[in-house]
Amino acid sequence: MGGLNFNTIFNVPTIIWMFDYEHNLSTLLDRIALTGLALSGLVIVLGAANWFIMLTLWVLYHSLVNVGQRWYGFGKLIILSMRNSGWESQLLETGFLATFLCPVWSLRQMPRKTPTSFIIIMGYRWLIFRIMLGAGLIKIRGDKCWRDLTCMNYHYETQPVPNPMSTYMHQAPEAWHKFETLSNHFIELVAPFLLLMPRPFCLLGGAFQILFQVVLIISGNLSFLNWLTILPNLACYDDASYSWMFSKRVLKQVAELQKSNMNNSTSAPSIDIGMYIRRVFNIGVGLLVAYLSIPVVQNLLSSRQAMNTSFDPLRLVNTYGAFGSVTKKRTEVIFQGTYSNDPYSPNAVWEEYEFKCKPGNVMRRPCLISPYHYRLDWLMWFAAFQSFNQNPWLVHLAIKLLANDEDAVSLIAYNPFAGKQPPKFIRAEHYKYRYTKLGTNETVGGAWWKRKYIKNYLPPLSMQSAKPILEQMGWKKPKIKQN
Repeated sequence: MGGLNFNTIFNVPTIIWMFDYEHNLSTLLDRIALTGLALSGLVIVLGAANWFIMLTLWVLYHSLVNVGQRWYGFGKLIILSMRNSGWESQLLETGFLATFLCPVWSLRQMPRKTPTSFIIIMGYRWLIFRIMLGAGLIKIRGDKCWRDLTCMNYHYETQPVPNPMSTYMHQAPEAWHKFETLSNHFIELVAPFLLLMPRPFCLLGGAFQILFQVVLIISGNLSFLNWLTILPNLACYDDASYSWMFSKRVLKQVAELQKSNMNNSTSAPSIDIGMYIRRVFNIGVGLLVAYLSIPVVQNLLSSRQAMNTSFDPLRLVNTYGAFGSVTKKRTEVIFQGTYSNDPYSPNAVWEEYEFKCKPGNVMRRPCLISPYHYRLDWLMWFAAFQSFNQNPWLVHLAIKLLANDEDAVSLIAYNPFAGKQPPKFIRAEHYKYRYTKLGTNETVGGAWWKRKYIKNYLPPLSMQSAKPILEQMGWKKPKIKQN
């Protein structure tokens, strides 16, 4: 705490600064996560929330995101630069707005004198507008393949974590892929304007966006991103649009509540502090969002548009974008371990580690995990088109695998040295992966992928040779688990 100053706290707001985090950071992070889990469970059980619960959840998650570094940002390791995680910022912005849809302190499922704020509804429409338009503009300004309509020729094969449907969608005719690209441009560049128009157009715009997200959910494992993006679209629909989803009993209660609110508005108003607090804060939130949107709009109009960036430390209004460039070839980093004393011997037997979802064993069917998020698998995807020097965390992971570290091993699907002595050496190899074509002998034989060796990615590393790295990086030597 002694090295902290106001600038650090302002740029990286987190409740962790309030605690002695130097010696028990892992425990502290666990407690923050468990507290958030408990409060979220309470909201699910009660079917209701208030400002205090929602803001506490927002603060807790914000605290994790701001110290999550690469694990939460998929960007630079420098903590003050960790404002490039579009998903986390989108979740925080969505949760912040949701707070003001709730009563101040009531926990009723149908609270009285808590009318839905038009300002917050428009805040959600403005959010989905920015998400989609930002994604569309970054594509048009980015990779040439979005302009010549060839990006979808590659996307399904090279996306971070494909699912079983991805291989079939990849092998559709090229004409269909061009239609997909054109449809993407319409959804992201034209349809968003419907969201800001009167009811009939807004209903249509919301339908376009929800359908688009459902297609993305079917086509790949983009984690909770698509599910999260569906949420602000719900603001395009009113009570009449949702009435079919509820029982007659609930509809009757809602009608009585609406009638009561109408009667109160025409008669002498009764004093309700919570109601007036909500009105004042809703206006304040509207003004705040308008002010914080200025740099966001400037960014959207700029030819040097930034993608997934926050312009304020609290991530209240952010700019978004996705797949501004599309990888044309899929490469994978494959970890291997051996008991051989000479890792360079042609007789050394190397056994492969298998991650939970990313491609590895060519015979393994792609996983289906959305909306869950295997963050390590995503980081491995990024590392595959970079070098290990750009990803020191990957070297740290290799060192932990050398010790059969329980925490590290729990993040992967298969450890060939489980229940045995840890390997003497770990290395990482670089492979090019492609889908097997439907109807070929490879596919009939059960192979989903075919791979071709490129080169060594991480040279063989032993615990002895890792000592200088541990000292240089300030990492603790993992305790070797003996079996």
